[in-house]
Amino acid sequence: MTMNTASATPRPPDAAPHPSGAATHSDRDARPGAADDERLRRWRLVLGGDGEEGTGRGLAGRDAAMDGALTALYGGGARPGGRNGASRSAGLGASAPSVARWLGDIRTYFPGSVVQVMQRDAIDRLGLSTLLLEPEILESVEPDVRLVGTLLSLNKAMPETTKETARAVVRKVVDDLEQRLATRTRATVTGALDRATRTDRPRHHDIDWNRTIRANLRNYLPEYGTVVPERLIGYGRAARSVKKDVILCIDQSGSMAASVVHASVFGAVLASMRALRTRLVVFDTAVVDLTDQLDDPVDVLFGTQLGGGTDINRALAYCQSKITRPADTVVVLVSDLYEGGIRDEMLKRVAAMKASGVQFVTLLALSDEGAPAYDHDHAAALGALGTPAFACTPDLFPEVMAAAIEKRPVPVPDKEAPADSLPLTPCR
Repeated sequence: MTMNTASATPRPPDAAPHPSGAATHSDRDARPGAADDERLRRWRLVLGGDGEEGTGRGLAGRDAAMDGALTALYGGGARPGGRNGASRSAGLGASAPSVARWLGDIRTYFPGSVVQVMQRDAIDRLGLSTLLLEPEILESVEPDVRLVGTLLSLNKAMPETTKETARAVVRKVVDDLEQRLATRTRATVTGALDRATRTDRPRHHDIDWNRTIRANLRNYLPEYGTVVPERLIGYGRAARSVKKDVILCIDQSGSMAASVVHASVFGAVLASMRALRTRLVVFDTAVVDLTDQLDDPVDVLFGTQLGGGTDINRALAYCQSKITRPADTVVVLVSDLYEGGIRDEMLKRVAAMKASGVQFVTLLALSDEGAPAYDHDHAAALGALGTPAFACTPDLFPEVMAAAIEKRPVPVPDKEAPADSLPLTPCR
């Protein structure tokens, strides 16, 4: 049998026409011989392989996606996240497609009971249990954000004896991210909090010259070509009391694994700042508040469950219920915007929060991997509300937070520029 070596499962729309003329489910049920056609379809899924595999029955749309997910696990020569012929210990990092994507796909195409079996099979058949059990094997692979996403995706099917090893790997990645991001994030956000506090008796290096000049234009002396500043306007110093509330609302579907990792780290960094009150909410079709675990990002990550459906409206309803000071609140939604809930209600909630004074930011991703597949219609609808949706790198995130805190235009990467040299253009 010819084995499919594809490791990542596509997400084609169910209604898309197939070039071979393969029928959709509705077409199949509407014509004579539908029972025979369905029987051939099932045999084709059982047999796997390329082409029609002797059945005369091709696959398209959702059936092709299901076949790809099954072949990646049971095809014999490939594994989720791996390449044909590659060693099993080298395919979970950035050099190969992510196992987390495959796990998200099987949750899409199969019921929960089947998903549990497939996850156990993925560990047993493909040697993943050995990878997770042996610290020296994990140490031989370069830990990265993708590997963390993989481990988190396998978390619920992982034996208890392996979790300490997995936590050690996650801890190393989280510590590296914190070391890289924490200092700059604190400095940038603290500066924004200081600038957001105005004073009429600023220190010299804290004077806001643009505002000062505008406030004193009536004192312009044309013979000297200068303005006499009777009134100085400048930046104050943020007091120790809480100045801003920040709510991070994170989509934990399978494609958002890297974003969940980075959001957890940033959540912990922001939570360590006394001038901010930070809340971290993760969601699929359910909503989980992980704020009480923000002192340890590793606990936050193991409290997530990657994959499953998405109900953004429900998550935003929960976040909205936690807002007590709208004018001093920043809400950051990190999601690919594929909404399984009520679309119109979701948009109404965003509009209501913005109308009340909330600074609302939408990120399609918070990672170095660029923008994922996302719902363009929902992104456009949010943009029309004054909330542009864009993919944000970890290095840009502190600037995004600073802009939101100061209530100025958020720096949005230029979509036309190369990914490695994105200039920033303000967008209201």
